[in-house]
Amino acid sequence: MKRTRVSVIGLIAAATLTLAGCGSTSTAPAGSAPAAGSDSSLSDVKSAGELKIGTEGTYKPFSFHAEGSGELTGYDVEITKAVADKLGVRPTFQETQFDAIFAGLEAKRFDAVANQVSITDERKAKYDFSTPYTVSTGVIVTAADNNSINSFADLKGKTTAQSLTSNWYKLAQESGANVQAVEGWAQAVTLLKQGRVDATINDKLTYLDYQKTAHDNSIKIAAETTEKSLSAFAFRKGSTSLVEAVNTALGELQADGTLSRISQKYFDADVTK
Repeated sequence: MKRTRVSVIGLIAAATLTLAGCGSTSTAPAGSAPAAGSDSSLSDVKSAGELKIGTEGTYKPFSFHAEGSGELTGYDVEITKAVADKLGVRPTFQETQFDAIFAGLEAKRFDAVANQVSITDERKAKYDFSTPYTVSTGVIVTAADNNSINSFADLKGKTTAQSLTSNWYKLAQESGANVQAVEGWAQAVTLLKQGRVDATINDKLTYLDYQKTAHDNSIKIAAETTEKSLSAFAFRKGSTSLVEAVNTALGELQADGTLSRISQKYFDADVTK
């Protein structure tokens, strides 16, 4: 799901991003952006008649193929299509493994990345970002009848199920929990439902995606972080005009309820704000 691509420490910085901070006014190292007046990012897209987007295509429910081999779909894919429609161009998706997706952006294989890219200070130094279209938190998930855990402080001495390579593992340790290693969310939920662990920490989107189909009343969200993770379209540095156009489109899609409808379709909740 939401991939542990961002350390939990520093997510709070992302939560304070404003439209200017995550868009075209991001500062870059000297010489990394085109000179003033040379930005043709929007006109290039308009001239080509297409918005070329890098995405994984294997990242459900954000970017994946229906029934494994069908049409490319997903939350990020639908938002991209809506944005492209506002720009008056067609969306063209190029599927790329995440490890190579930013290299593809820098090589101008596509105009932007739409793949739940979390905004971090490190990435802001290298890329421009649109207004965030996904807002999420970290959550503690427990059995529905567990009333002993209501905060991260309550995890002290308790046992949580976590992947040892995830940042949620680090948060569990910092909260004083005893961590039992698992491969991922599915195994963590199984142990939780069996009563073999007290809780698991994960991204709220993971929980919402699971509940969208499982409707599992035996587990609940017991607490969530105050820090928020923000995800947005990522662009090459200096793509000012394209970023501004995408931000305008996102604003219109937010105002007319399109973003909320797409979110409800995939998560039964509005995760766009």
